[in-house]
Amino acid sequence: MISCPDRTSSETMKISRRDLIPQLAAAGPLQRVRADSSALLDFSSLPNCCSHEHWGSVSSIGRMPGGYRADFECGARPGERTGLLDLVVDPYFRNWAPRGGANFDELVADSGMKFDEYAKRSPWDAWHRIQPVLRQHQFTGVVQCVRRGVLKLYGSDLLSLDQRSFARLNEAIGSRYAAIFAWYRSAMRQAHFSDLIRPVQPEFYFREASRESAAEEMAFTRTVLRIDPFLELWPTESPRRRTLADMAGVDPVDADTWRSFLERFFEVAAKKSAVGIKQLQAYRRSLEYQSREDNAVNFRGDLTPREVRAFQDWVVHECCKLAHERGWVHQVHVGTNNLGESSPLPLVPLAERYPRMNVVMIHCWPFLKESGWLAKHVPNVYIDTCWQPVLNPQFFREALTMWWNYVPVHKITCGHDSTSVEMAVGSSMFTREIMAEVLRERTRGTGSKHSEVTSAAAALLHGNAIRIYGRPKFS
Repeated sequence: MISCPDRTSSETMKISRRDLIPQLAAAGPLQRVRADSSALLDFSSLPNCCSHEHWGSVSSIGRMPGGYRADFECGARPGERTGLLDLVVDPYFRNWAPRGGANFDELVADSGMKFDEYAKRSPWDAWHRIQPVLRQHQFTGVVQCVRRGVLKLYGSDLLSLDQRSFARLNEAIGSRYAAIFAWYRSAMRQAHFSDLIRPVQPEFYFREASRESAAEEMAFTRTVLRIDPFLELWPTESPRRRTLADMAGVDPVDADTWRSFLERFFEVAAKKSAVGIKQLQAYRRSLEYQSREDNAVNFRGDLTPREVRAFQDWVVHECCKLAHERGWVHQVHVGTNNLGESSPLPLVPLAERYPRMNVVMIHCWPFLKESGWLAKHVPNVYIDTCWQPVLNPQFFREALTMWWNYVPVHKITCGHDSTSVEMAVGSSMFTREIMAEVLRERTRGTGSKHSEVTSAAAALLHGNAIRIYGRPKFS
């Protein structure tokens, strides 16, 4: 059995080891099996493994050079009171709204403040001022996922708030985030989330907000080590390289020291519940990584673009070797940005070279056909639909409709890639509902039993991820 501890007691939500059977749902007795799966499907109570999340990427916890503090510092708690605006104006909405023409700082320009500062001083007025922007984006996945998660967890519709209900909701959010890790556990129970895996920066394994808060977070959180920062450490002057070298006790200047440098981070990460690596180079370059000999690589200096590419290829292969030795997963960002170069097809040689390293393609849209082909034909390549509902719930519907009768059931997992637990809850609700609709339609006429379809859904939501990443060792 595995368990997800409650926020206030040692009472636990027990989940059967038999991940692929309907009883996982703990949702009461199933209907009698029909000749087909046309009976109503309800996956709302099936356990869901949050296999790729960014919880904590909110303004109240804070930023550091290079990203959000929660990814750099284990046990990071909010440095100021968290409110609704922290959850809504998250990194995704904050990035996408300006691309639609909005400027948050201009909305409060008459105050002489930046938006974030004004939102802390006058939250209701700031909320009132962003309403035109929120309405423009109200049907997008990111707003709807947060909206549904907030409604589920707090009982309030963020698109129908007056000043009094806004104040009540703001107070409730602030109160729960004041004990952030207890809140995560409670929300996970309410949403039937079984496990949490977060990609974190290399510094995370060496920095703690406090021993107490770090222990509290790691009691229910597993991580994947982001390797993309290592690929940017080639310049002659690199403050971050100096910081990481001090942490590792190794200054990487050549092939041998670079190997020792990487091994140190993998060793420390492994001791702190890491289960894999993650990279998002598809934002900036293709996913084709050539194998490079040591003497063909320059490891530091004023490198040309060709030399930078050779250095990055070398680092990726060294990280893959270490992941392969440990049997770790390699999460790879696919699609959504840099579309000319973010196809997953170049990953085939990497997957074949390191067969004990499971490659999990995350997101995959719009390369759904390519991703489906890889998952079907390459034994150690898998798909995680995370972020699809946050981008657009219909992307998930499109993907599942395409993959269901083509990709083997054991090759798909369904995380959420959410910046808050509230967003993840909304994403999970879309995922479960759309999955029920698609599976009902796509299994019609196949002679599939109701129990077989429910078992398959349990695999996508939970069982596959547990098999790929392993079971948590904590209780």
